[in-house]
Amino acid sequence: MEAGCQKEIMFLLNDLPGNDFNTIFRSLSFYEKKVKEENGNRVLPYFVAGVPGSFYGRLFPRNSLHFAHSSYCLMWLSQVPVGIENGGVNINQGNIYISRTSPPIVLKLYVEQFKRDFSSFLKCRSQELVNGGQMILSFLGRKSSDPSKAELCHFYDLVADALNSMVQEGLLEEEKVNTFNMPLYAASKEEVQQVIQSEGSFYIEQMQILESNWDPFDDSDDDKVFDNVMSGHNVAKYKRAVLEPLLVRHFGEQAFVDQVFARYAQNVAMHLLKEKTKHIVFILALKAKYLNN
Repeated sequence: MEAGCQKEIMFLLNDLPGNDFNTIFRSLSFYEKKVKEENGNRVLPYFVAGVPGSFYGRLFPRNSLHFAHSSYCLMWLSQVPVGIENGGVNINQGNIYISRTSPPIVLKLYVEQFKRDFSSFLKCRSQELVNGGQMILSFLGRKSSDPSKAELCHFYDLVADALNSMVQEGLLEEEKVNTFNMPLYAASKEEVQQVIQSEGSFYIEQMQILESNWDPFDDSDDDKVFDNVMSGHNVAKYKRAVLEPLLVRHFGEQAFVDQVFARYAQNVAMHLLKEKTKHIVFILALKAKYLNN
């Protein structure tokens, strides 16, 4: 950049093509007004654009990014692991994610899918970042070395319990539930570090592990839930925003969704009476190595 030339910032917002970018774009005028009220004329000129596509593939031109931020995305896989359905039979029956009753092969397939996807993410971002560019990642992980004991397993066991209870009452087909699997994985610290090191494009400058309550409105640090029923509703409400499209796409019905999340809210409330399980959150600061992109 020539001396005396004013710096400018370009924000590139990524999500899957089905996301409604218009909602974000409509909020920009309010954001700009707020920034100017707080900072006056000291604000650098900035521009915003939406970039639809999967972050497991290339999104931007080579050497075009100075900084990348991925927020609560990388626990989502590009797909349900290949092999979960073997010869038309689901090998993880009764579960929708890794569980204590899942066969060892299910755990292996999820681990392998995560490693492929995360490695692809790192490779793509390394090509798009300038040498020395930086990246901040935040996503859900786990503390245990055993994938079936991850905190996220409890979370989705309660969804599976809601679905299976509806099967027992004849409200859902058992085969439909047995063929529904979540495309996500809560990795361990060691698994994350191993993929970063083996892919080879980034240095780990810092890694922190935090705990977060299931209920986003519960900011207490204690081990007791103030109102387990209210927390159950809060958890079901925000989880519905994520799960509803997946459920409707698989089961092909919108009408049953209310029942699923009503039961899920009850299951969460009962679980929180026994144990205030927390989400495990990984936050990583990575720096791109000086490579020939």
